Amino acid sequence: MRIVLFAALATGLVAFFYGKAIAGFSQAGTGYAAKTACSCRYIAGRDMDSCYGDFLPGMWAIWLTEDEDAQSVTATVPLIKSTTATYRDGPGCVLEPWDG
Repeated sequence: MRIVLFAALATGLVAFFYGKAIAGFSQAGTGYAAKTACSCRYIAGRDMDSCYGDFLPGMWAIWLTEDEDAQSVTATVPLIKSTTATYRDGPGCVLEPWDG
C-alpha cells in the first residue's frame, strides 16, 4: 500500500512541477506527427502502417487516427494532447488551429 501511495504522490509532484513543459512537448510532438503522417498518407499516397516508420525515435507514445472522409490525421498523446492535420489542395497538409 505504501508503494502505491508513494507512486501516486511522485506522479502528482511531477505533473505539478513539469505539467506545462509536458504539455508543450506534447503539442510539438503531436503537431509533428500529425503533419508528417498526413503528408505520408495523402501526398505520398502510402498506407498508415508505413507512416509510423517516419517517426523520430521516442515517439512511440503518439497514437495516429485517420479520417479518410475528411482526409485528415489526428495524432494523440493519451490524456494530454491531440493535434489534427488536414490535407487541402494547394497548401497540402496543414495543422488545424489549436487553442494554445
